[in-house]
Amino acid sequence: MTEKQSLPLAGIRIVEFTHMVMGPAVGLILADMGADVIKIEPAHGDKTRLLPGSGAGYFPAYNRNKRSLCVDLKSQEGKAAVLKLVDAADVLVENFRPGTMDRLGFGYEALSKRNKGLIYCSEKGFLGGPYENRTAMDEVAQMMGGLAYMTGPPGRPLRAGASVIDVQGGMFGALGVLGALLQRKLTGEGQKVIASLFESTVFLVGQHMAQYAVTGEAAAPMPARVSAWAIYQVFDTKDADQVFVGIVSDKQWVLLCDAFGLDDLAADESLKTNDGRVAEKDRLLPIIQKVFASYPKAELMQKLEASGLPFAPITRPEELFDDPHLNAGGGLLPFTVTDGEREGQETKLPALPLEMNGHRFGLRRPVPRAGEHTREILAEAGYSGEEIEAMLSRGVMTAE
Repeated sequence: MTEKQSLPLAGIRIVEFTHMVMGPAVGLILADMGADVIKIEPAHGDKTRLLPGSGAGYFPAYNRNKRSLCVDLKSQEGKAAVLKLVDAADVLVENFRPGTMDRLGFGYEALSKRNKGLIYCSEKGFLGGPYENRTAMDEVAQMMGGLAYMTGPPGRPLRAGASVIDVQGGMFGALGVLGALLQRKLTGEGQKVIASLFESTVFLVGQHMAQYAVTGEAAAPMPARVSAWAIYQVFDTKDADQVFVGIVSDKQWVLLCDAFGLDDLAADESLKTNDGRVAEKDRLLPIIQKVFASYPKAELMQKLEASGLPFAPITRPEELFDDPHLNAGGGLLPFTVTDGEREGQETKLPALPLEMNGHRFGLRRPVPRAGEHTREILAEAGYSGEEIEAMLSRGVMTAE
């Protein structure tokens, strides 16, 4: 934030028992906003650190601004040490299968008796109901929640190209934690907060459910949908590239005609309104396609931007590292690879997509190495140097 304004969650301590994406996303949001997040990892580190392929980005993307403590929670000494941390914490975040935290001795009922003000955030596959004990993951939720059906062409359900439900579930979890922190100021008591994958997916497709409720007609998958606008798709350019353009108002239609000298179309009474353009789409679209195809991508985007029309290049994720807007506006934060073959490689990763009081949230701590802060955290909990080294020597804890 600024020198005169502390981060909004400064002074809040969070103990995080998480892996993969959904749980770490909660901690990331709260850590970026200033909370002290202690990530509890198994004695040999979170296995998410070394996932291959599409999972290789999970740990670095969602674990900056946290501290790492590696501990054997099945040992009595390890459990006792972590309980000391929880007793002094404001929030606990976990995203393990139902029953796992209870078996480890870190369930809500047990911990809430020790720490009356504790806010206990569980990230689960489902909220209460017949499905609540099922195992779920992002893809499961997308399939059964209607999102995969809406994303792929008819008969070919397709998950979204990112962990959108994991991340959204993390966002709702963080939102619940913030609400619980505010409520605790009034009641003095903590509470359990649960966010889920399935219900997060259903919330996303609520617009399609509402469409059915309003019209009586089921929403078609996006590739086969009947668009509400005549010009709302990807267009080919002269240099064999592509640009998305959307014209969603009558004013934008006038701007488009003016920008590209489409006087005949502008004068056509049948095209004056959006409904008219949709009705004439089969006649109109080939004309617009031909016009756009006469321009190279850069020139087409320049004309569209100058006219104030909605457009977008078709960008790949790896191209975003060099995006001028992200680099100028604090949208990318420095990142050094901590695990794997490219350890030490310096690059950038997306910042929290949020601005407060004119400022973005930045990097206070790099993605931690496994056990990087074990000694530091235990010392803060009151353990002496000799006690810490003894636990390390017995394998109760590990430190880098």
